[in-house]
Amino acid sequence: MAKDTTKLSIIREGARQVHSKGYNNTGLSDILQAASVPKGSFYFYFKSKEDFGLAIIDHYGEFIQGMAEAYLVDSNLPPLDRLANFIDAYQTLFEKMGLRCGCPIGNLIQEMSDLNEPFREKIGIIYSRMQSPVEQCLREAQDRGEISADIDAGQAAQFILNSWEGAIMHMKLAKDSEPLKIFRRMVFERILKP
Repeated sequence: MAKDTTKLSIIREGARQVHSKGYNNTGLSDILQAASVPKGSFYFYFKSKEDFGLAIIDHYGEFIQGMAEAYLVDSNLPPLDRLANFIDAYQTLFEKMGLRCGCPIGNLIQEMSDLNEPFREKIGIIYSRMQSPVEQCLREAQDRGEISADIDAGQAAQFILNSWEGAIMHMKLAKDSEPLKIFRRMVFERILKP
């Protein structure tokens, strides 16, 4: 296996396990075994478990960016339809995962923000990047007269994202998609009314 391919395999398997069990509950030996990499070679690819964790955050960020590009920037659809499709796509993913795991970035915010400053900073960058395409959709919806021009698009995007993360946490707790459905109804039927 080539070096880049091996490193990516470790990151992908690690990301899957961290998403499922949390960063502190994920052992390096389990990741390496699942990635079919000899135990002694981890430090060939990463300086430390923290370095590995930061690479996982980047991996999650790339996934989120891909979802944003796939759903939020498609100018062939009205902006609120794009936002609804984005939310629906994530709900479908969560349902396919059995309403477990939740949002990996949200999970790491809860687990690591008070424990590790480099994690907190990198997660903060990814979280901010999640807000930008939502804000752009809201600005476009305002330009089209679909939502009130009085709404501060940046604050609304941040509120939507924060509420979404809360709904995901409740989904995990309840093992039910109803919190996501309530979130969607409140956003589109109450908050973003013209």
